[in-house]
Amino acid sequence: MTRQRPYPSDLSDAPWDLIGRTLTTWPTERRSKGLDIGRPPEHDLRRIMDAILYVDRTGIAWRYLPHDFPPRETVYDSCAAWQKEGVFSQLNGLLRRLAREAEGRDGEPTACVLDTQSVKPSANVPAAGQGIDAGKKIAGRKRHIGVDTLGLLPAVWVTAASASDNVGGMHLMSRIAATHPRVTKAWADTGYRTKANDHGPRLGIDVEVIHREPGVKGFKIIPRRCVVERTSGWLTHHRRLARDYDTHPHRSEAIIHVAMIDLMSRRLTRESTPNRRDT
Repeated sequence: MTRQRPYPSDLSDAPWDLIGRTLTTWPTERRSKGLDIGRPPEHDLRRIMDAILYVDRTGIAWRYLPHDFPPRETVYDSCAAWQKEGVFSQLNGLLRRLAREAEGRDGEPTACVLDTQSVKPSANVPAAGQGIDAGKKIAGRKRHIGVDTLGLLPAVWVTAASASDNVGGMHLMSRIAATHPRVTKAWADTGYRTKANDHGPRLGIDVEVIHREPGVKGFKIIPRRCVVERTSGWLTHHRRLARDYDTHPHRSEAIIHVAMIDLMSRRLTRESTPNRRDT
C-alpha cells in the first residue's frame, strides 16, 4: 500500500542520517562475529524504525499497526532483535554523546541523577512481574532511571513496583560505573539514603541525597532532582510509556531507549513531534 503522507512520528531525512548507519551496518557486524542473522531483511529498515516509533508515540498494540507499515511480525521481531543485541543502547549512547557535545559538554558524563517512576500496567503484564509501590500507592512496575545533568539517559532498569529504590539505585550505579567510568558524582532523593548511599563510594561515586525543604507543601522545584523528573515527563509524551504495556521488563527498557532516541535525534536536527500542547 502506498502511503499518501508521512505520520508525525516518522523520521525525516536528517534524524535518519544520524541513526540509519547503525541499523544498516548491524547485519554486517553480526556476520563478522560469526553470528546467524537469518534471512536478509525484506523490508526497508527505515520503514521498520518508523513503525516502532509509531507504536512508541501512539501507544497502540503491535497488532494494530496500519497496513502501510511492514507486517507487525517483522516490526516486532526487529524491535526484539535490536533490543537483545544492544542496538538501541548503542544508538542511545551515540546520540547522547552528540547531544552533549552540541551543548558544549564533554561527550562522556561525569555526574548523574537517580530517580524512579512507578506506572500502572496493562492487562497483559504478568502478575508475577508486578508489585506495589508502598510510597506512591501504585500497583505495577517501576522504572529506575539514571540521567546525566542534561537529563539524557545512561541507564534504565525496569522492575516490579515493589522493588526498593535502594536496590534500584545500587543496580543503576553498578551499570553506570561499568559503562561510564568517569562518573564520580550522583544526586538522589531520600529513598537512596541507606544501602545505595553506601554502595556508591565502593564504585568511586559520591552519592549526595537531596532533601526537600522542611515545612514546604505542594509543588516546588528541587535542584538536581528536577533534571530527572523532567526526563520522566519527556517519557510520558510517548503514549506507549503512559502505562507499562510490555510483557517482559527488558522490552519496556527497549521502548524507553526508543523514546530517548526519538527525542535526541529530533533535538539534534532541531525538529519536534507535535503533542497535545501544540496548537
